[in-house]
Amino acid sequence: MPKLPLRSAQTIAVLAVTQLIGWGTTFDMLGVMGRVIAPDLDIANEIAFAGLTLMMVVSALAGPATGRWLARYGAARVLAASSICFAIGLLLLAAANGIVLYAAAWTVIGLAGALGLSAPAYTAVVEREGLNGKRIIAILMLFTGLSATIFWPILTELTHAYGWRITFVISAALHILICLPLHLFALPKPAAEHTQGAAAETPPIHLTEEQRRKAFLLLAISTTLCTFISFGLSPSLIEVFHQAGASPALALQLGSARGIIAISARGLDMLLGKRGNPILTSITGIALMAASFLLMLLAPGSTPVLVAFILMYGFGTGVLTVARALLPLTFFSAKEYGLQSARLSTPQNLANAVAPVVFTATLDRGGTGLTIGICLVLAAIALILIFRLAAMVRQAEPVPSLP
Repeated sequence: MPKLPLRSAQTIAVLAVTQLIGWGTTFDMLGVMGRVIAPDLDIANEIAFAGLTLMMVVSALAGPATGRWLARYGAARVLAASSICFAIGLLLLAAANGIVLYAAAWTVIGLAGALGLSAPAYTAVVEREGLNGKRIIAILMLFTGLSATIFWPILTELTHAYGWRITFVISAALHILICLPLHLFALPKPAAEHTQGAAAETPPIHLTEEQRRKAFLLLAISTTLCTFISFGLSPSLIEVFHQAGASPALALQLGSARGIIAISARGLDMLLGKRGNPILTSITGIALMAASFLLMLLAPGSTPVLVAFILMYGFGTGVLTVARALLPLTFFSAKEYGLQSARLSTPQNLANAVAPVVFTATLDRGGTGLTIGICLVLAAIALILIFRLAAMVRQAEPVPSLP
């Protein structure tokens, strides 16, 4: 693997730290703290976990505005604003005494998520690396996939030692004392050739305005279907394995293995670097997911089948996570990347907000067969749409590189 330039390594280091803190202290946090917070606030566990749904809905609604702010002010300023918003939201959580302030806190955290998680960070990479930032994004995603692994034990120990309110105050301090200075002062300056001028505004392929709209629509639907499957099914995997006949111990082992397999898939994509193709990666990922669902429907119940399922499903979702971030670079210019990625995040975040509820209800009422069958149908639709995108790329004329 070629050696990274110092500038690229600095970009990765800054964003890896801030994204780990961003995801670990918010989205991942309720995994270990939700059932600690709920009794103290005298609310049901499901109400406590609904904070994540509120976060994703607010992030979705703020997506288009975030795209405009990224284009106008640049990623560093938007990321810095997210650090401040995250801190405010976490301090509101620390002060919460009931459902109203709790909901207000997650509303602010949702806005912060739109400003600081995923799309703005990838935009920061593209501002500094241009259309060649695929490898950097893949490396960054390899680190951020570890956020729960790193922060679950940290938050657990802090809560045991100081209580959950002080833990949130400490988390807010991380955003102000670490993330904010890193975003403002440690990120390398954007490269002018990637943010202004003809090169920045030149897409990799020539598309008419109608084709651009069609490409965006196909991207939005296919990526939303994939994220709906992964965000909906992954939290219920242990129950899926239980209903498929796995012992509690085996179900837990298989469910835990998914994250490791997904991160391994991201690592493979990182090693491919510039040779990686987001459309081919998407086709591979969706095909693996569809094959895993088909296997579960045709031959459910045995341990070898469950192991094969989690290998294919985990690897498929892992490479799709990377491809989803890189697909806009196939159709849009470096200057447009932030705007289009933020626009794409709107339906994705809405899907993420409702998917766990939908899949839990389907699994409880219809069982594993119906749930996996729905996943197979949705994956097949997404695969067809990605093939249509691939056809658009083959038929389009590549834009010549500017001197």
